Amino acid sequence: MSDGRDRWRAGRDDGDSVSDDPDSGGSLLASLTVPNVLRDPRVVIARRDVASLSREKTIVLALFIQLFVAAFSSFLVVGLTSLYDPGSVSGSQVVVGVSGEHTDALIEAAEEQDSVRAVGFPSNEEARRAYVDGELNAALLTTDSEGRITVEVVAPEENIRTTLIVTEIRDLLEAVERNERIARAGSLDYRTIPVPGEVDASPYFGFTYTVLVPLLLFLPPFISGSIAVDAFTEEIERGTMELLRVAPVTLVDIVDGKAMGMIAIAPLQALLWILLLGFNGIQVANAVPLLAVVTAFATVVVVLGLLLGLLTGTRRQAQLLYSVVVLLVFGTLVFLPEHPATTVAKLAVDSPTTLTFLHVAGYAVAAVVLYLLARAVTRRTDPEGL
Repeated sequence: MSDGRDRWRAGRDDGDSVSDDPDSGGSLLASLTVPNVLRDPRVVIARRDVASLSREKTIVLALFIQLFVAAFSSFLVVGLTSLYDPGSVSGSQVVVGVSGEHTDALIEAAEEQDSVRAVGFPSNEEARRAYVDGELNAALLTTDSEGRITVEVVAPEENIRTTLIVTEIRDLLEAVERNERIARAGSLDYRTIPVPGEVDASPYFGFTYTVLVPLLLFLPPFISGSIAVDAFTEEIERGTMELLRVAPVTLVDIVDGKAMGMIAIAPLQALLWILLLGFNGIQVANAVPLLAVVTAFATVVVVLGLLLGLLTGTRRQAQLLYSVVVLLVFGTLVFLPEHPATTVAKLAVDSPTTLTFLHVAGYAVAAVVLYLLARAVTRRTDPEGL
């Protein structure tokens, strides 16, 4: 098979290329028309791969699920928040019975919480009896163990309200612990670190911008990377790579075309999700930097997928390596000064810092460097060995 330069010269001889005549200065601009761009082999390959996605049932299902979540986010966020923070959906108070040596401490802490009402009992037996009779949602039996407060919790084993009850009791006991630390700080020989006060923030706001928005923006890049692995390795396994090589394109053109298509669909999906979130009343700020982050991550994972497909040549092995490598690479991002999810959340709520924009620029630079590295590796790869 002839190399790219031979094909390029052949194209020039056939009259498909730009003339070398200095007098034909407008021919270069004329060649950059939309029809000429669409006839570019890389664009043709990208369009073919994107069009073939409609036949992939798994991909269509994944896109539909994302579309459903984004389109009905204002309704789903309530149910999803109940999993993220069960206490946020409490419509009534949790009634707990308190007895034992530290009854007053628990009742005092319960008065600080609107979702818990504590009822004192003179003995543990009476508290247990009230719980068995259905008068209480849970019973807290306290004893003193060498200066420490020991609490035995009696709560329903499996019940539709069990998660909510346990969550409220946990918050109550944390309040007791906080109060005891403050009360006993004077008897310590060293100075304690002050505990930050509670922030009165909406759990819906926190869930939306720290979980839902990053999830919707990061899923498209990872899906694109997985599709890129399949798109490239299936060309090899089905023998259609030979057909592409018959056309006047190089291996670099093939890799470029497949990368272009898979990278392009990620920010387009992200933009659609942002628009649908806005339609549901969830405003997402800094759309351009967010799309830049999505494009950078899509470039990284797609390039990794294509490189693994190029090096292994088999779909199963490439997909396995892709999953492992992506987990390892992005697992190391927790050591960055600002996690990617935090960067997305800060941009979405319009509170970015200089460090946030530096991370965005860093992701873009890493994507460009990795893409150039992948093209260099592709040039050195013998197409006959695929």
